[in-house]
Amino acid sequence: MAPSLEPSLNLAWVLLTGFLVMFMQAGFAMVETGFTRARSAANTMAMNLIIYPVGVLGFWLVGYGLMMGGVREWTTLGAAAPGGHELALTLGGRAWGLAGAARFALVTVASEPSHLAMFLFATVFMDTAATIPTGAMAERWRFAAFLVYGVFMSTLLYPLYGNWVWGGGWLAQLGVNVGLGHGHVDFAGSSVVHMTGGLTALAGAIVLGPRLGRFRADGTIGAMPGHNLPMSVVGTLILAFGWFGFNAGSTLSAASPRIALIAVNTMLSSAGGALAALLSVWFTLDKPDVGMACNGLLGGLVAITAGCAFVTPAAAVLVGVVAGVLVVWSVGLLERRLRVDDPVGAFAVHGVCGTWGALAVGLLADGSWGNGWNGVAGPVRGLLFGDAGQLGAQLVGVLANATFVFGTSYGFFRLVDRLVGNRVSAEVEQQGVDALEMGTDAYPRT
Repeated sequence: MAPSLEPSLNLAWVLLTGFLVMFMQAGFAMVETGFTRARSAANTMAMNLIIYPVGVLGFWLVGYGLMMGGVREWTTLGAAAPGGHELALTLGGRAWGLAGAARFALVTVASEPSHLAMFLFATVFMDTAATIPTGAMAERWRFAAFLVYGVFMSTLLYPLYGNWVWGGGWLAQLGVNVGLGHGHVDFAGSSVVHMTGGLTALAGAIVLGPRLGRFRADGTIGAMPGHNLPMSVVGTLILAFGWFGFNAGSTLSAASPRIALIAVNTMLSSAGGALAALLSVWFTLDKPDVGMACNGLLGGLVAITAGCAFVTPAAAVLVGVVAGVLVVWSVGLLERRLRVDDPVGAFAVHGVCGTWGALAVGLLADGSWGNGWNGVAGPVRGLLFGDAGQLGAQLVGVLANATFVFGTSYGFFRLVDRLVGNRVSAEVEQQGVDALEMGTDAYPRT
């Protein structure tokens, strides 16, 4: 391959895989809408639609600069003009990055193909994280409050944690600065995208409270089944398809031979997650639950996203199987013990499995790839392959996410609740948010 041609092919690869990730918005819309009741279908679809333009513009104006403003260039995508700047705190003679401070609204990189391609790629990842809470908070969230949330997520919450891991921030620097492996490693977003979205979903669901009639005074749980399981199944398969762009695209290189392993690991983990969840429920309830199999498949995808480039195919199956069991266990824990209402299992799939996926890198990375990752010499190795420090870095990243993302989002939802109100009235909820909140029905009667 001619050297001058390779950056152009890599640009095309990043854009193409970004388009696949954007198509995942359709999958999320179908999964969440199918898992909710018919009287909320238009509202759930509307949130999955509108989070896209709100997120795109918010990330364009502010978020990309905060997240990636300190990255000088993307070497696989061709040379770019200098101009990046990272706000950093100096401790012990070492710089710890906190936030990017350049390229807001793309003003300084408007003619730079590499940064424009990365903006698109980074934006669709952000929108994936932003759409996760729409399922957990469905059927009782005021649309106006949802819009405020969209701005908050795309301009502040996601970009800051994303900077710490992918923008050269302090979590990425744990290896260089204090010798913890290669710093926090997240190849395609188990912690940055999914844990962030899942913990934000949990905070929002707690502040909103359960749907009316979900948890009864006598301790029983009111059944509120979704209205269209086939829609959720189709949405799940769309997400599984788009996920190949999510993971394989994160090589940022069409010439990387690692793409094949990444794609295979993605497929294997999703299969392990689906069957593990299905069999867990079947064994417990004597009936196979297809909806839980959908969430198990998604949980396997979420969990392998951090380590898909660093583990063997056998390890990928293990990651998926554990994720499928965790989905079933955490759904039960959230409902029966914690009494938190999450209509689509967003926290179980994205929060819990995202956490497991990030930790799995610190356990199972086999040392076959990743030389120079985050500026540290040598390949990425987990605890089982000789580097306990990598597990330490993964733990620090997970704890930082749990503390910062959950704490900040919980405070944000409380503030919105006090200022404008998060939840629709009881009358609106009982009649259905479609008719009274949105002024339309997904399935009008003729």
